[in-house]
Amino acid sequence: MAYLHSAKPVPGPAASVASRYGLALLSVAVAFGIARAFLHFHLPQPFTALALSAIAITFWYGGNKPGILAALLSLIVRGYFFESDLSVASRGLYDLVFLIFALLMTGVTRARDELEVRVAERTAELTQTNLDLQLEIADRKRAELELRESEAYLAEAQKLTHTASFALDMANRVIIHWSQEHFRLFGFDPKDGFPLYEDVQRRIHPDDLESMTETYQKAIKEKTDYKLDYRIVLPDGTMKHVLTIGHPVFNMSGDLARYVGTVMDVTERKRADEEREALRQAQADLAHANRVTTMGELTASLSHEVNQPIAAAVTDANTCLRWLMRDQPDLEEASQAASRMVKDATRAAEIISGIRLLFKKGTAQRELVDVNKVIREMVVLLHGEATRSSISIRTELAEELPQITGDRVQLQQVMMNLMMNSIDAMKDVDGTRELIIKSQPGEDEQLMISVSDTGLGLPAQQADRIFSAFFTTKPHGTGMGLRISRSIVESHGGRLWAADKSSRGATFHLTLPTKADAQK
Repeated sequence: MAYLHSAKPVPGPAASVASRYGLALLSVAVAFGIARAFLHFHLPQPFTALALSAIAITFWYGGNKPGILAALLSLIVRGYFFESDLSVASRGLYDLVFLIFALLMTGVTRARDELEVRVAERTAELTQTNLDLQLEIADRKRAELELRESEAYLAEAQKLTHTASFALDMANRVIIHWSQEHFRLFGFDPKDGFPLYEDVQRRIHPDDLESMTETYQKAIKEKTDYKLDYRIVLPDGTMKHVLTIGHPVFNMSGDLARYVGTVMDVTERKRADEEREALRQAQADLAHANRVTTMGELTASLSHEVNQPIAAAVTDANTCLRWLMRDQPDLEEASQAASRMVKDATRAAEIISGIRLLFKKGTAQRELVDVNKVIREMVVLLHGEATRSSISIRTELAEELPQITGDRVQLQQVMMNLMMNSIDAMKDVDGTRELIIKSQPGEDEQLMISVSDTGLGLPAQQADRIFSAFFTTKPHGTGMGLRISRSIVESHGGRLWAADKSSRGATFHLTLPTKADAQK
């Protein structure tokens, strides 16, 4: 740090050369005038004392050289005007006094100048020190302000991310740092200070406390990081899922001194995981129900088609038996062969009928179902599929619709089939792609759901055929989706039909009874 230095003597009030030497002349002249005035009034003249005062004043304010000039002038004036009759010895004594006084004043002036230099240097040092201190104080205040701002930003970031910080003194097993978010997360009041470790443990869910404590103690023993996933229960009964990550801090001796870490509120993440799992399970259930129902409808259709030739085969076999019984061939062998045909055909019919019974929809589980909730679940489930095709989904759901009695999974299957058909119909069209789903009260204690799109529309002259089994306009379709959907709706006592829109696209309407018993 640089300091200001000044080695020059600090002059008195008379700073210039002329004023300093003029001070010597003026001070001696004043002493001379006063002494002459005393003589005029016949008083003892005090010139010697006045001269010494003039010399002292000149030395003090004018410096050494003007002071010496004042001493010489005083000697001349005294010897010529006031004490000319003194002996040589007396005059020499007076001269010696003036000389000694001049020497003393020279030393005093030099000491004064040195003192002033030291005072000036010290003043400069003190000024610089004061300036440095002010700069240091300003830097410290700025650092404190930045620290407070940083702490405020950190607290806000912790609040937004639900992440808290902590520090534990392992020697005394006490908390030495808890962030504001930590207090909020665990439901403690910061005004009460840091909570005791035992109080924190009491907030941990009893089912998680033992495993959490084991993991924590093991980490302390091995002096390693730890990661704890557990639940806490607040005094008002609120339960939260938290994730704690701790890191050991060692002192100079290598001993475990502290644990620092973070605590994150992962309740929303857990809830989102559970919801994703529920959606995944719902999707799996829908896929399974779709496969089962498709198999049921396929079996029903196949049994209808296959039973006719089987019945014909049975009839032909019986006829063959009758003809063979009239002829002369080996009646016993012909009769046995015909009998096998009858048995095989009958057995095939029984197998097909058994498969149809196996997948009969009458086994569905019925419960109270909120149709709007079913629609919202399917919107969430198919949101990704719609987004990939640049399709927006809009819902217009009437409030306070009555619940219906039905099979939730089957109704989800109907909504998924209708929505997927609309999405497929809009994948290759230009312009606006919008899927609109409405729910509203219907007539005769029914509610009505409409699924509209801006796709290719229904095939011309084939609006009724789209509900037939195996009829499809898709390159890779099975032709069973709408057939299954209509069967499900009808099994619930409702109705499903399609209508062309005036501009483009298609609309499917379905009604469901709110009080009438569904068909089994």
